[in-house]
Amino acid sequence: MRLVSFSRSGTAERSLGALEGDRILELGAAASIVAPGLDSAGRLRSLDLLLGDWERGLPLARSVFERALSAGSKHPNLASAWHARARVTLHAPISRPPTIRDFYAFEAHVKNARGRRGLPVPAEWYEFPAFYFSNPGTLVGDGAPVSKPSWTEALDYELEIACVIGTRARNVPIDQWRSIVAGFTILNDWSARDVQRKEMAIGLGPAKGKDFATSLGPALVTLDEVEAKRTGDRHDLTMEARVNGASLSHGNAKDMHYTFGQMIARASQDVYLFPGDIIGSGTVGNGCLLELGEKVHPWLKPGDEVVLEIERLGTLTNTIV
Repeated sequence: MRLVSFSRSGTAERSLGALEGDRILELGAAASIVAPGLDSAGRLRSLDLLLGDWERGLPLARSVFERALSAGSKHPNLASAWHARARVTLHAPISRPPTIRDFYAFEAHVKNARGRRGLPVPAEWYEFPAFYFSNPGTLVGDGAPVSKPSWTEALDYELEIACVIGTRARNVPIDQWRSIVAGFTILNDWSARDVQRKEMAIGLGPAKGKDFATSLGPALVTLDEVEAKRTGDRHDLTMEARVNGASLSHGNAKDMHYTFGQMIARASQDVYLFPGDIIGSGTVGNGCLLELGEKVHPWLKPGDEVVLEIERLGTLTNTIV
């Protein structure tokens, strides 16, 4: 399934939907029509509520979705539960995740980014997957504008894949990560490189340089949707970034040095991961302007449209304002 958080035109209320081509099924509304009483706990009102009871919630959502598809025009009121994607506002699938842990999993990105500064890859990078905490309060979804901070002249995108935790868990073995993950999505870790560079020199890691916006979406794609692309512990999913229609970055999720199993095992060491927690992969090799260089494309400015695309996960589009 491709689960989305959306609001109808003229309303601020967010609903849980299932994306099917260019239309969205409002799952809560559909349940009351095709399966009255089935969602008595109200899990289908939002993706946050669904994640709160993922083991029972996902089969429920799937059942309602399949019944709605099978019903077709048999239920005359069912048409009101379908919405054209172009006529709704998509939000980040998770409205306020408990945490966002963004890792540094692609060796090519580490080599390229540090090489630009004349630095080698530190030996410690090969010892364990490292991450930093991002700001859960700055999430935006597909189609949302992203404001250029007034204090940076080096605004950059980052092409990443992320997974969302679906089950509370602690000390997760590397080979059991799939049992606690709800699905995958696209993540754009917007970065102010000039500020980040100074912060890294202090030794605290990314801070204000990544504390203003993170894009997530367009949907939470369940693991079964990408199973055919699984190669061992990784997924063979092509990744691309375009700015104003020009294709700039290309990569593949299978090229990550550290797997999501290794990242989740590290993140869950002696602490709990909670439903809705986001685990970002970090930037794919050549997945940002920092790596490509200003001769390929200058830093982002207001008016620029950035599109991230990952095979089977969709496209995530934002315009700088």
